[in-house]
Amino acid sequence: MSEQKKGSRVTIRIIGAAIVLGLLASVVGVYVKGRPSGNMSAVAEADCSPSVDLAARIQPLAKGEIAAMASVREAKSLQTLAFNGPQGQPMSIGDLSGKTLLVNLWATWCAPCREEMPALAALQEELGGDDFEVVAINIDRGDDVKPKKFLGEIKVSNLAFYRDSSMGVFNTLKKDGLAFGLPVTLLVDEKGCLLSSMNGPAHWSGQDAKTYVKKALSENTL
Repeated sequence: MSEQKKGSRVTIRIIGAAIVLGLLASVVGVYVKGRPSGNMSAVAEADCSPSVDLAARIQPLAKGEIAAMASVREAKSLQTLAFNGPQGQPMSIGDLSGKTLLVNLWATWCAPCREEMPALAALQEELGGDDFEVVAINIDRGDDVKPKKFLGEIKVSNLAFYRDSSMGVFNTLKKDGLAFGLPVTLLVDEKGCLLSSMNGPAHWSGQDAKTYVKKALSENTL
C-alpha cells in the first residue's frame, strides 16, 4: 500500500473520529445545558421547604374568623404568579419579595369581597410596612373604572391597586387547587412561598387575623 493511500485512510479515520466526538459533544452539551433548568426548579422547591415548617407552626393560630386558613403540607412557590401593578405594569409575586404578603383576589360583583375590603384596608393600615403588605388583586373584566369607583366609594385608599382583568391569576390558582370561588386569600412569605390559603371571606382586621399574621412575621425564615 502506498504512503499516499495510508495517509488518506489515516485522514479519513481522524475525520471520522472527529465527527463522532463532535456528535458526542453535542449530546453532552444538550444534556448539560438541559440540566440547569431542572436544577433551578429543584432549588426553588427546596427553598420553600422551611416555609412548610413555618406554616405548621402558625396553623394553631388559624382560628375564629380565620379558621378556614389551611397551611400547606408541601413546598409551593408563587413567585411567578402574574398580574399588573398600580401603573398597569406587568409584575409577579416575586417582585414583592422581602415582604410577607396577604394576597386577596376580589371582584366588584362578589358581595363577600366587597364586605371584607374595609377589613383588609384596616389590616394594611395597622400592620402594613416594609415587612408586610395586603396585596388585593382585582379580577373584574373590562377596564379599571368600576373597581376604582368602588374603592373610592368605600374610601379605601391605602391598598395598592393590583389588577388582572384576564382572570389569569385566578385560573392559575384554580389549576393548583387553591381557588374555587371568591374571595381567595393566600398568606405568602418573604421568598414568595405559600404558607396558607382559604376560600371565602374573613374578618381580616379582627384580633385572630392580626395575631396570625404577626406570628408569621415574627417567625419568618428569610
